[in-house]
Amino acid sequence: MITNYFKTAWRSLLFNKGMTALNIVGLAVGMTAAVLIFLWVDNELSFDRYQPGSDRTYSMITRLPTKNSEWEGAPMLLADAVKKEVPGVEKVTRLITDNQPVFRIGEEIQYQKKCAYVDPNWFDVFSYSFIAGNAGSFGNDPYSLVLTASAAKRYFGNAEAVGQTIRVDSLFYTVRGIVPDAPANSSFQYEAYMPIAGLLTNPQWQENGENWGNSDYRTFVWLAPGMRADAAERQLSAVLRRYSHSEDASFSIGLESLADLHFDNSHSDSIFDHGNRPVVLLFSLLGLVILAVACINYVNLTTAKASLRSKEVSIRKIVGAERRQLFFQFVTESFLISGFSLAVTMLLVWVALPGFAGLTGKDLSGAFESAAMGKVLGGTLAVAFVLNSVYPALLLSSFRPLNVFRGITVLKVKDSYLRKGLVVVQFGVSILLMTSTVVIYRQLRFIQKTGPGYDREQLMMVMLPRNVQPDVSPEDAQNHLRVMKQQLLSHSGIEQVSLVSQPIAHIGSVNNGADWEGRDTSVTKKVAQLSADADLQKTLHLELTAGRWFRSGDRADEQNYILNETAVRELNIRQPVIGAYFRLHGSPGKVVGVVKDFHFKSLHEKTGPLVIFNNPSWGHFFLIRTAPQGADAAVAAVKAIWKQAEPGLPLEYEFVNQQFNNLYRGDAIASALILIFAVIAVFISSLGLFGLAAFAAERRTREIGIRKILGATTASIGRLLSGEFVKLVVVAIVIATPLAWWAMNGWLQNFAYRVGLSWWMFVLPGAFALTLAMGITGWQAVRASWKNPVKSLRVE
Repeated sequence: MITNYFKTAWRSLLFNKGMTALNIVGLAVGMTAAVLIFLWVDNELSFDRYQPGSDRTYSMITRLPTKNSEWEGAPMLLADAVKKEVPGVEKVTRLITDNQPVFRIGEEIQYQKKCAYVDPNWFDVFSYSFIAGNAGSFGNDPYSLVLTASAAKRYFGNAEAVGQTIRVDSLFYTVRGIVPDAPANSSFQYEAYMPIAGLLTNPQWQENGENWGNSDYRTFVWLAPGMRADAAERQLSAVLRRYSHSEDASFSIGLESLADLHFDNSHSDSIFDHGNRPVVLLFSLLGLVILAVACINYVNLTTAKASLRSKEVSIRKIVGAERRQLFFQFVTESFLISGFSLAVTMLLVWVALPGFAGLTGKDLSGAFESAAMGKVLGGTLAVAFVLNSVYPALLLSSFRPLNVFRGITVLKVKDSYLRKGLVVVQFGVSILLMTSTVVIYRQLRFIQKTGPGYDREQLMMVMLPRNVQPDVSPEDAQNHLRVMKQQLLSHSGIEQVSLVSQPIAHIGSVNNGADWEGRDTSVTKKVAQLSADADLQKTLHLELTAGRWFRSGDRADEQNYILNETAVRELNIRQPVIGAYFRLHGSPGKVVGVVKDFHFKSLHEKTGPLVIFNNPSWGHFFLIRTAPQGADAAVAAVKAIWKQAEPGLPLEYEFVNQQFNNLYRGDAIASALILIFAVIAVFISSLGLFGLAAFAAERRTREIGIRKILGATTASIGRLLSGEFVKLVVVAIVIATPLAWWAMNGWLQNFAYRVGLSWWMFVLPGAFALTLAMGITGWQAVRASWKNPVKSLRVE
């Protein structure tokens, strides 16, 4: 019986080649989009959950509510105290990142941007399968190194990496192990691991680590079975306050589940890349919607052709076929269509996956070998099969031999009404996605055109070397930078150079210990902080609203401060502002200037208070303004001066425009994805409309022939065939437009500075959909009108 179902289904599909091809193409394209979306969603939702004991692994968070502060870390010494005094904690391990140490392998010198210092038991708490070497040898030597497979390949080629020596800054480390590259759904995307013990051989690191006010160490605990997180928090907080001799009851430790770490965007000091849960949920819904849009084509075309198969069903029933048998027959046809579509889908996914991975920034190269791919493909096929098979099979198997032309389904609903509703849904989704694309594009263009309050053109940033030689004093290092600055300024392609502590496009450093005259002592305010020299105003073309900038060579200015307008307003600085008392980092001084507000973070956030001070020891970057049309010459000059001043150190530079664009990379990715999926939705909807219009023209062949004989024109026939479909698209526009306004208005709320919603943003997608529908149906009308009316009248 089953074999007969497949034979009959195969013959039916071959007999209707055109409709079969439309169904397979539309469904395959929709399934491809859905599979890609679901792969990305599965990657996001499975972050770190693959780790054994992930449900018992927590990250420490240090909280000090009275200071309005929270850090994604804990004091270094807390881990040792916890091991001794909190029996409910089975394991505890720490991680800290250094500022891109310099790796020297033979003649090759480069910054290692993905490097972490960890405790020896890191590889015991977190799962790593060693390809070579082992974790034991790593923990026995403070100058050990574990590399990922790709890093070992890059550094040593095909040679054996274990036992090799790498110079890290001024110290030599030995490779003790090789581990696989981190999976795409891991928060720990590092290429090199080194012991914290080696880092602490530096007296400065040791001194900072022993400070209980320093919460820079990311500390993870593995709780014993049955140990509740809230109970552990109370015990950990008690230990913290006892050892730090703090009487502030709000000074505490919070625990965040490892499974929740990826979606926690509340810490500006986080060293991990984080996801956005609402965006993940949105794209999950989008994947289901696109899959549903693709399945609608199959349902519409199948039910539209149902009347042509009514005689087949009637004859089968007359000769004894049961409804159950007919139901399974049509389900088998749906299964074959879904199966063929799945085969095409796998090919399309294989072709599109590298580009999709590059667009999203996720390494999905091993997706086809992963369990996630099987899960996603199986789930997508199951959903498509259910959506495609149940209703058409119920409809087709419900025909009664003596009443096959009434068009009444088993559900007592006119199937034509359902088809019309599904067409409205298809084009409504397409219009919604097209409108979203227009609004997102306009917002990104608004960001690009909105000046940040400084001139970011022709501006490059050079990362300066750290003090990699322990015997170099801070004074010598500062003199060295002053000499480099003068050499840069002597080049004709360079107009200005300034020494700063932070990338100007995103000042992430904040301070909550500021004090000023007249401050309400019950209020603690976080302020962004930037160290800058006397030339920053000229380099960025900043505008002062009061007072002056720092003076070159004036050591007294190292005790003074410049505030932005928001700081003056929100901190309620007393008038007159110039000369007012201000203190930061325990260093008292006075306000000497007020700078006009400029954006030092993305436009997602409102401009906050900013304090600028002049401390040369904080200088980590050169901001260089190049001469107009002189960027290439300036880069060449920087390279030459760097080679002379910093021989053996790699040069890292980036233009501020690039940094500015990186702030909106997530929005740009979302925009590109929605554009792609909007095109896919429009394509699928067009395929469905094409099939329905072709069927409508075919069904009315004799009518069109008679109208032609009676003098009907091509235009009148076009209006006849397209009128019904155009009405459906108009209904879709009416429904989708307010939904699009609601969705895009909500999305724009994520930006403190945003574009306004204009009427044309909603009219344009609707007009495009209407024009497309008229074009598709009009073409079918033209084809029908070109047929010989005499031949049309002979159609049965």
